[in-house]
Amino acid sequence: MQDKAVLVESLLVLGVVLSVHAVVWDRFSWCALALALQAFYAQFKWDRLLQQGGAVFQFRGAANSGLLPASMVIPLLGVVMKERCRAAGIVYFERFGVVVASTGMLLALFLSVLAVGITKPVPTNTCILTGVAGSVIIYTMKHSLTVSEVIEVLEVLLIFVYLSMILLYLLPRCFTPGEALLVLGGVSFVLNQLIKRSLNVVEGRGDPIDFFLLVAVVGVVLLGLFFTVLFTFMDSGTWISSMFFHMMTAVLGLGVIMPWLYRLIQRNPLFWLLQFLFQTQTRLYLLVYWTCLAASACGVVFYQNAKRSSESKKHQASTITRKYFHFIVVATYVPGLIYDRQLLYVAAVLCLAVFVFLEYVRYFRIKPFGQTLRHLLSLFLDERDSGPLILTHIYLLLGMSLPVWLFPRSCAPKGTLPGAGALVPYSGVLAVGVGDTIASVLGSTMGEIKWPGTKKTFEGTMTAIFAQIIAVALILIFDSSVNLNSSYAWILASVSLVSLLEAYTTQIDNLLLPLYLQIMLMA
Repeated sequence: MQDKAVLVESLLVLGVVLSVHAVVWDRFSWCALALALQAFYAQFKWDRLLQQGGAVFQFRGAANSGLLPASMVIPLLGVVMKERCRAAGIVYFERFGVVVASTGMLLALFLSVLAVGITKPVPTNTCILTGVAGSVIIYTMKHSLTVSEVIEVLEVLLIFVYLSMILLYLLPRCFTPGEALLVLGGVSFVLNQLIKRSLNVVEGRGDPIDFFLLVAVVGVVLLGLFFTVLFTFMDSGTWISSMFFHMMTAVLGLGVIMPWLYRLIQRNPLFWLLQFLFQTQTRLYLLVYWTCLAASACGVVFYQNAKRSSESKKHQASTITRKYFHFIVVATYVPGLIYDRQLLYVAAVLCLAVFVFLEYVRYFRIKPFGQTLRHLLSLFLDERDSGPLILTHIYLLLGMSLPVWLFPRSCAPKGTLPGAGALVPYSGVLAVGVGDTIASVLGSTMGEIKWPGTKKTFEGTMTAIFAQIIAVALILIFDSSVNLNSSYAWILASVSLVSLLEAYTTQIDNLLLPLYLQIMLMA
């Protein structure tokens, strides 16, 4: 039954690939189809390795490898970005889309080759398919990329290899191979972009928010690596270690990250941030509103923990309780998307940095809040938090924020893309905030007809599709910048495909679904 679910998931991903390339057909389309075919076969090799315990690292259990759905995300994002920027006449970002697509294909091919290389006996057919796909991709890259772009792609691949070796060893059972490809591939690309822009500050000078995300992501990753190495030689739970943690965080933040950001934006980052946050009255209202929502989320956490203390120590939060946070996040993002997307962009980056820092405090048991955070968050664990890190809340934030961060602002002179592309920033709200939430709540309470091979229900999926269509109608009413230009059939098909993918995937849906919906809406 599990193989049947994986097969349906693969067919859905192939449907997305064919749908995108039916609209955008170029030389990269052959590469994408070859990559999808070989990833389909390599995925079963990874699944067998995970079942037999023969994988190089310890990956997250209770899930398949997810190689195929993860392999297609970055290449498809690059292809649709390239076409949107080409239509807008922005040559620089058109070339950037080509680099993104090529990088994604090479990273996915590397993971497939790794699976084939450690499978015994050597799978001949998969080797042939991987060789053919690799030949097609490399041939296309040779005729599509300049020498500097080829070097950039290889740099990202090198960073990805080293990051994978380090983080997958330090963080066992936190990722599936597919999730590692998405997360570590994204971090590798961000790190390479930051290095590239830091070495060429004059050309990279521009809007400070363009650099804010790059520095924040690289900063928290470097902070985590530093303390992980440090605390292998000392006990992180003592007061001395905790004081050293807070002191070194301040030193790295003020002595490395802030000067780095100052070099990029050519002004004091703290003064710029304060000026940016309180620039208009609308931003002040949004900040007060978001503060109230954050307080309510904390209230839910404390209330549920008090309920656990009064009832039973084994009490765990239900699916409906966990979805409270989805509703709070939707209430957070929708006003930001309507009234001030730049503020939402920066606020989401700050929240990501805070979430990751608090996870470091919890993981390393940093006093005085480390043990308290462990106790409070343990109530909301599910089967996906099988490793030493709790990542589901960070994935929720990423799923809502990635469509905002990845929106090609430079290729949308009027602030929005034409047609279905106008809904791209809302991809996280639709796929995770509305679709996934409704499917989980109604499917778990009223669903009776289960999809073959899964625990998800037909009623939950259909209700999710209907709820997202209603959400699109409400967005049209309240956001005057959205003009769909009669692309309703494409939106319905996109929402339906992604909702079906939610029913069959065993990967982190908070991360995967918004990216696929964004790809479909940008095509």
